Amino acid sequence: MLFNSFAFLLVFLPCALILHFAAERFAPQWRLPLLAVLSFAFYGYWDWRFLPLLMISILVNWWIARAFGHWGRRELIWSAIVVNLIVLGVFKYADFGIGLALQVTGTALTPLELALPLGISFFTFHHIMYLTDLKAGRAPQIGLLRYTLYITFFPQVLAGPLVRWSEVLHQFDERPYQRSDAAERFARGLVLLTIGLAKKVFIGDPLSVYVNPAYEAAAAGAVSTTAAWQATLAFPFQIYFDFSGYTDMALGIALLFGVVLPQNFETPFRAVSLQDFWRRWHMTLSRFLRDYLYIGMGGNRHGLAVQLFATFMTMTLAGLWHGAGLTFVVWGMMHGVGLAVGAVWRKTGVPIPPFIGWVLTFSFLALTFILFRAPTFEVASTMFEALFGSDIAGERFRWRTIALAAAVALLGPTAWTFTQRLPPSRWVAVLTAIVFVVILFKIGDDANYEFIYFQF
Repeated sequence: MLFNSFAFLLVFLPCALILHFAAERFAPQWRLPLLAVLSFAFYGYWDWRFLPLLMISILVNWWIARAFGHWGRRELIWSAIVVNLIVLGVFKYADFGIGLALQVTGTALTPLELALPLGISFFTFHHIMYLTDLKAGRAPQIGLLRYTLYITFFPQVLAGPLVRWSEVLHQFDERPYQRSDAAERFARGLVLLTIGLAKKVFIGDPLSVYVNPAYEAAAAGAVSTTAAWQATLAFPFQIYFDFSGYTDMALGIALLFGVVLPQNFETPFRAVSLQDFWRRWHMTLSRFLRDYLYIGMGGNRHGLAVQLFATFMTMTLAGLWHGAGLTFVVWGMMHGVGLAVGAVWRKTGVPIPPFIGWVLTFSFLALTFILFRAPTFEVASTMFEALFGSDIAGERFRWRTIALAAAVALLGPTAWTFTQRLPPSRWVAVLTAIVFVVILFKIGDDANYEFIYFQF
């Protein structure tokens, strides 16, 4: 069920909170099993057929972790990581590979046409983070229940944030409603959930009106210059408010259950360089890529050539992670080249004025996001041609929603920072309740949009 749905907001979440409060208050030993059951129920609501895959992946990875603790054989960890990647590859990339083989060799193979399990990229990376840290001696052995909850905790199982074991495991052992600040944390969780919903419903979803028709027209073979520019400027903000809104909801919901998840965005469109952008955008993924890929390839410890190679390969793989298509791969490669150019420029010691850096960075992002959004190179090519064409077709440039999105993204603090700064106040509670009710009416009137990152 979607976070922005009546089923979740009016049924699942209230019932889950009541059960969780009762367990924490009267039977604390049942709190973690209850959270695990709720997480499986939440995941299974999407498609119960993938529950066995999730459960088996948890059991197998946990058993291998235990076996490693008993025998200390590093091959166990490497084997588990390889198997995890193979499973991810079969579900997510098999048909992509089959299509690529047809283009390159002419070999006709039958596509598998497997349904993509929601969240498979995210829970696979959680397995890999824990196993890698266990092999390195950084992670402890943990019981099956806590490992299950680390993988499946429902606020973050489908689209993150990517959470390290060290960030949450100790929180599972706490008595969240016994804390002196329990009421305040719960209230801030509600505010954060409401802000995330507002970002999604009032800004992210309306931007789709600028984006989707333009790409549909491009897929049909022609799109006007005005529509192309509207879509190009709108999509970076659409995906930001969609994904950061989801993350705010996830963080807020987790707070309601007494768990603090890591932030995932830090005003990314204020970035004055591409490196700065990736420090602010999807921060938990950027951290994963840095610690488990970039550094493993040599990072910046072995000279500039190795650094540039590691940067390029890391971002290429990041592009592939985002989607099984060559457009995503090329998008990642372009970011790898952009980061490499930035690294070389920094070696010269010549500073770029912040405003110029911001203009160059946002322009690069907006243009490369065309490849991210376009389903094919042909659609992307049509969009690029339209951007620099003259087919305005008498259209009026619709800018108000884009301007609102830009103002909020550039001027406002992150939702987490804003929420933490809010003083406890009756007026804040009343305003939050009013906004929440308005959101419910909005959800009832409009189409209920899925979150963009669910496809990854």
